[in-house]
Amino acid sequence: MAITLEQLLQSRDERAALQQSFLQEHPEGTLLCLTVQLPGEVKRDERSLRVAESAVEAIREMFPERSFELLRDLETGFEGYFVVPLEPMDAKRAAIGIEDEHPLGRLMDIDVIVADGLGSGDGSAIGVRPIPRSAVGAPERRCLICSLPARVCMRARTHTTAELLAAVDRLFCP
Repeated sequence: MAITLEQLLQSRDERAALQQSFLQEHPEGTLLCLTVQLPGEVKRDERSLRVAESAVEAIREMFPERSFELLRDLETGFEGYFVVPLEPMDAKRAAIGIEDEHPLGRLMDIDVIVADGLGSGDGSAIGVRPIPRSAVGAPERRCLICSLPARVCMRARTHTTAELLAAVDRLFCP
């Protein structure tokens, strides 16, 4: 089922609110947020579920000790939340290892979420932000099709959705 831009934006807001809540509820560890990155308007299909299943398995193997785990299978895309007993930078390096080394890792986004110190000011909520790959010396993620940074191609709409989905399909059947 295709989703609208409004649904996508609402899901991002809900994800940020959940992240804030989980950071407050689980100060004992580091929060990981998994999402599946598929181009186009369909965010939940057989491919996305295969990526999600593979990602959850990889995260469970990489981080066998977890104090919290929540998986959400939504029309706007799969989400997974994990609290692990590592320092954020160590967790980020491990997450990048999964993204870079797993055969479907290019379709996995494993963010390490930290408080950004820019909450509401009244102490009722904290802001959140993902640690960027650059914080641990890792390169930007590359486009599925060419060698440019993915964000550059995404913003410029360099490739069509059909081209990107064909590249996704090649990841499943190399």
